[in-house]
Amino acid sequence: METSLTQILEALIFASPKPLSTAELVAALRGAGEFSETESAQAFAGASEAQILEALAQLEAVLDEGGRSFRLLEQATGWGFVTRPEYAPWVRQLYPEAKPTRLSGPALETLAIIAYRQPVTRADIEAVRGVAVDGVMQVLLDRSLVRIAGRAEQPGRPLLYSTTDYFLEHFGLKSTGELPNATELGRMPLPTAPPAEEKPSRRKDRKAAEAAAEAAPELPFADAPAVGEPQAPPSESPAAETSGGLAQAEPAPLEAAPQEEPSSAAQDPEFS
Repeated sequence: METSLTQILEALIFASPKPLSTAELVAALRGAGEFSETESAQAFAGASEAQILEALAQLEAVLDEGGRSFRLLEQATGWGFVTRPEYAPWVRQLYPEAKPTRLSGPALETLAIIAYRQPVTRADIEAVRGVAVDGVMQVLLDRSLVRIAGRAEQPGRPLLYSTTDYFLEHFGLKSTGELPNATELGRMPLPTAPPAEEKPSRRKDRKAAEAAAEAAPELPFADAPAVGEPQAPPSESPAAETSGGLAQAEPAPLEAAPQEEPSSAAQDPEFS
């Protein structure tokens, strides 16, 4: 029997424990042509992605027309065979320990906001829902439906959240563009959290103080004698002397400085 490209792709997808992308299918065909001496393997080694996509479309049509209990589905991570939803009651009996888990209403609302507006911060999610979402976010993270996608370029660098590949596989989507009314809901204006006020750091305060000190006028200093030059003996006269053009008066007697009453204001913890 002559082997066709459609049959080869069917065998690859059936034998794979995970969905296969188009690039992985191309690599499998090329690898078979390099390491196999059969003429059929070498004949399909140069198949392009366009030819593979055309063969996959033919395989999908054959399965649909034949009334098979499974179908070919392109998921976010690649192509795979899945059973049709109408056979779920019987297939579920093979996995009695795997009970379906359902998300609560608040969890679904939060997940929908992330899916349509990702990447999004927790503060923006709370601005839309009007309530805190700490517990709900932890549930979505634990179930691998949401992941941390980075940090926003905002004061405080808050975390950004987006959906995962498992989210797409769970809902049978190739991308978030296949969500219902994705274009319309993605453009709809929603409430956002007000920007956080950036507090000046101590480093900035120190730099400002150093800049102010550099900008202040310098006071003239007394001329210092050169190294090795003999210094004049100090004068015993109580009169004022001059050195370097500045009058040096006799120091006044020290007096006890009056004590200030303690302030009733609370001490600033930042500068304590």
